[in-house]
Amino acid sequence: MSLNLLVKDLCPPALWRGLKGAKRAIKAQLPHGGTKEGTQDLDVYWDEEMARILDTWGDGNVWNEIGMFLFQREGKALDIACGTGKTMEIVKKISPNLDVYGCDISDLLIKKARERGIPDSKLIVCDATNMKDYSAGSFDYSYSIGSLEHFSIEGIDSLVKETKRLVKNASFHMMPTSRNGKDQGWLKTHQSFYNNSVDWWLAHFKKYFSEVHVYDSKWEDEISVGKWFVTVRRE
Repeated sequence: MSLNLLVKDLCPPALWRGLKGAKRAIKAQLPHGGTKEGTQDLDVYWDEEMARILDTWGDGNVWNEIGMFLFQREGKALDIACGTGKTMEIVKKISPNLDVYGCDISDLLIKKARERGIPDSKLIVCDATNMKDYSAGSFDYSYSIGSLEHFSIEGIDSLVKETKRLVKNASFHMMPTSRNGKDQGWLKTHQSFYNNSVDWWLAHFKKYFSEVHVYDSKWEDEISVGKWFVTVRRE
């Protein structure tokens, strides 16, 4: 059985339909649009079913974890690739004194975030590899969940570099790493992504940060285990 068919069998029908989505012309207009190696499958981010999935998928794992990382923090935080804003909502409840902002490449998902009551002043549509709308040192913290693995290598490096420009304290990034600990490279299941080792990811973070910590996530699937990569600035 092919890997694609295996994942289809493992996914609930609604999840599979949502992840397939409709093809969008906008892919050709964005820096990492397309389906070849190292490019992002952007169509799912403009799919209504995917938007509904994003409102529930973190229950019992990553939402609990980001809540613990940011519990009772103060200052300003940026949710990178914030989707429908559900994580922003959770973080704000846990840390009411933390001013939470969000950005996403999809205007549809940002619209969903506005509809759930997040102020328009807290949200922007932008490419996470070039967050030029934010000035240097704008945030005390940032986080991304299940996003970086879908970027090209150049995009990964650009996003990590952007967090160093924008964030004064710490950034928290959760992504899948290969269950067997090997660099499996660029895979195509329901969505294209890098399924590589912890060391592979550390090499990218350590290009810009001397202090990087790795923590286990409760999230997992058949081929990957979740890890949090926490970058810290001391200067």
